[in-house]
Amino acid sequence: MLKPMLGEAWHAMGSNRMRTALTMLGMVIGVGSVVLMMAIGQGAQFAVAQTISTMGSNLYVVVSGSTQAGGVRTGSGFGPTLRVADAEAIAELDDVASVAPVHQGTQQLVYGGKNWSATTVGTTPAYLDARSWALTDGYNFSDSDVRSATRVALIGKTAAENLFDPGENPVGKIIRIRQTPFTVIGTLAPKGQNLDGRDQDDTIIIPLTTAQRKVFGVPFAGSVRTIMVQAASAEAMPAVEKSVTALLRQRHRLREDQDDDFYIRNLAAAADSAAETTRVMSLLLGAIASVSLLVGGIGIMNIMLVSVTERTREIGIRMAIGARQKDILAQFLLEAIMISVTGCLIGLVLGIGGALLVNALSDMVIVISGASVLVAFAVAAGVGVFFGFYPARKAAALDPIEALRYQ
Repeated sequence: MLKPMLGEAWHAMGSNRMRTALTMLGMVIGVGSVVLMMAIGQGAQFAVAQTISTMGSNLYVVVSGSTQAGGVRTGSGFGPTLRVADAEAIAELDDVASVAPVHQGTQQLVYGGKNWSATTVGTTPAYLDARSWALTDGYNFSDSDVRSATRVALIGKTAAENLFDPGENPVGKIIRIRQTPFTVIGTLAPKGQNLDGRDQDDTIIIPLTTAQRKVFGVPFAGSVRTIMVQAASAEAMPAVEKSVTALLRQRHRLREDQDDDFYIRNLAAAADSAAETTRVMSLLLGAIASVSLLVGGIGIMNIMLVSVTERTREIGIRMAIGARQKDILAQFLLEAIMISVTGCLIGLVLGIGGALLVNALSDMVIVISGASVLVAFAVAAGVGVFFGFYPARKAAALDPIEALRYQ
C-alpha cells in the first residue's frame, strides 16, 4: 500500500514542478539557516570552551589588596599584603590541589641581536600544574631552583618566535632579562588568548626568588602580587574560598570591622559566565532561524489547501471506487511530508555547504554536529506533518457526491 501511495505523491509533486519548488523553498531556507546558525553558535561555544580550558580548572586568584597612605588609596594589586608564607599556609588547607605564589610584570628579553617585551612570571613549579600548562620540550624548574634563585627560564611560543630564528630550539640557549643571563630549560605548550584577549604564549616563567631578587625587586622580603589557588574539584570551590578568606584574615590580623586587604577572583565563575553567554547566543541564533521553518510550514499548508481544491473531483472518484477516509488522509499527508523532507534534505546540503564556506573564508570556528542536523531534520518533518494534517483532513472529510459534482 505504501509504495503506490509514494508513487502517487511523487507524481502529484512532479505534475506542477514550479509550485512544488516554491513550496519547498521556505523549508530549504529554514533548514539551511538553522544548520548554519547552529554551526556558528556551537563554534562560538567551542572557541570559548577552548579558551577556558587554557586558563586551568577550578582556579582562584588571590590578589594583594589596597593600601591607604596620606589619604590616598591604591587599587588592588598595589599593596604588598601577600607573602610566600601565605601561599604555604593555603597549601595546607583541605581540598586545595595546588598553590602558586606569583610575582609578574613586563620585561625586555634579549637574545643575540633580537629583543622582545614579554610578560615575565616569577613563580614556583606548582604554577604549571595550577594552569594545566604542559611543556613541549625541556623540563620544569624545581623547588631547589626556587630556593637557590637559579637563573633558568621557561619560554612561551610567541616570545620564542620573536627571539629565535625559525626552527631554532630555544632549550639550552641563554637570554638576558634586565642584563641578567637566564638559561632556557623548557618551552611551553601553546595556549592562545585568554578571556581578556591577551596572548598567554607571550610569556616567560622564572623561579619566584630569582624574579624577586634579580628582576623586579620587592618592597618587602617574601611579598608577592598574587597567589593562584586550585581547588581539588568544582564542588569544593565555595568551601575553599571561605577557608582561604578566613585563613588570610587570621594571618593578616584583621579585626572583624576591617575590610579584607586582599581580593579573591573566581576564574571559574568568569569562565562559566562567558560560556553561558555563548550558549544563549547559540539558542538565540537557532530560534531566529527557526522562524523560517514556521514560514515554510505555512507555505506547505497553503499549497496543500490549493491542491485539495484542485483535486476535489479526483478525491470524489477515489472515494467512489472504494477509497476510505483514512486512505485519502494518508495520501495528502504523505505528500506534505515528502515536500517537507525533500526541502529539508536540500536545506541540509546548503546549510552545511554554507557553514564550510564561512569557515574557509573567515577565521570563525564552525562546528557542525550530528545532533543539530538530526534536530533540524526532525523539526522539518514535524512541520510537514503539523501543517499538512489540516489540508489532508479536509480532503478526507469531503462528501463523495459533492466532490464528484465539483467542476
